[in-house]
Amino acid sequence: MKTSDDLLIESFATAPASLRIAIVTETFAPEVNGVAMTLGRIVEGLLQQGHAVQLVRPRQGHEAQAPRAGLDQVLSHGIPVPTYGELRFGLPSKGRLVKLWAEQRPDIVHVVTEGPLGWSAVAAARKLHLPLTSSFHTNFHSYSQHYGMGLLKSPIESYLRKLHNRTQATMVPTRAMLQELQGRGYDNVTLVSRGVAIEQFRPDCRSEALRASWGVQPSDPVVILVGRLAKEKNVSLVVSAFQAIRARLPRAKLVLVGDGPLRKSLQELVPDAHFAGIRQGEELAAHYASGDLFLFPSLTETFGNVVPEALASGLAVLSYANAAALELIREQHNGLLVANGDELAFVQASVALALDLPLQQRLRAAAPHSVSHLAWSAVSNSFEGVLRDVLARHGQPHDQPFGAAAQAARLAQSRQRISASPIRS
Repeated sequence: MKTSDDLLIESFATAPASLRIAIVTETFAPEVNGVAMTLGRIVEGLLQQGHAVQLVRPRQGHEAQAPRAGLDQVLSHGIPVPTYGELRFGLPSKGRLVKLWAEQRPDIVHVVTEGPLGWSAVAAARKLHLPLTSSFHTNFHSYSQHYGMGLLKSPIESYLRKLHNRTQATMVPTRAMLQELQGRGYDNVTLVSRGVAIEQFRPDCRSEALRASWGVQPSDPVVILVGRLAKEKNVSLVVSAFQAIRARLPRAKLVLVGDGPLRKSLQELVPDAHFAGIRQGEELAAHYASGDLFLFPSLTETFGNVVPEALASGLAVLSYANAAALELIREQHNGLLVANGDELAFVQASVALALDLPLQQRLRAAAPHSVSHLAWSAVSNSFEGVLRDVLARHGQPHDQPFGAAAQAARLAQSRQRISASPIRS
């Protein structure tokens, strides 16, 4: 391991691997968001398949992660993302990445996020003529209107399109997003869906003890939302729907799982709601399964991992007909859909669902089975398939040594040059 400027560089694993994949991202676990979770699952799948993965990302405060076989990391400095202080942009690092990948050449580079570090990775990979792919995870151009930056929507869109069109494949999670991006001038767009941890999110994680801690009885309806408490998630519409439900069912309870800049104002608006904060693992699964209705009003998602998680947990899901919900929900079978942007219809459908217990029971019974095919292993296989397709079009993986093997080869070549050099007096 060596340190160069602000990059902590760890060599790739020397164990044989099918592919040597450099992944560049500005978010990763233990950060809590859909991109970090999705990437973590894909990386885990790639490692299990025997690939070597190099993760290039900003340093997250005090790094204390244990080494992982097959996973090596390049850590850079970063700056907080505006309005997302818990996340960081990686600083521009083209020169350092060119040097790194010239010395330890990966088979392919995959760019996850479009910040300065992602742009640097695209530029470095193209300079070195490396195969290059990307993922489209977040509608930043849509987010801009929620933070008083509407004038930047067009420049942001132009920037994103230019970045992704410099890669040989852009992976998106839904058919609707694929068609939308193609219509907006994006090239080489391909579908790679997302999964759900069906072994984690299950109806039998329901806990009456947890519900009691929320102050509800077994028969009281619990409306639950999981996600970031922020403007772009349209959380205020859930509050409006809940207040309409409570007008008809006074014992209804609202449970919000997550955190964000709107938490304080929401606590003032609905002081009797339960704010669970960020939950992970078994606790998150128990919170999902202990609810009854899952209302999802966001229109800025490229997917929305919480929708399949709620379905797997056996909740009655109501969502706008957008992203994952549009892909996964069969109307009146495993959930309900409302036309995008129709807030009155969303509130009315929420009240009708809360009052219709037989419909709730039917939706909840069908929901888990409807997503049982979305194993993360299948997603990792699809991800790998796109990489191999790009490699086949670009050329075969490079034969030169990699990682520690590359360092040993360079040392041997240096010794050969020294021994072959004439001795001068």
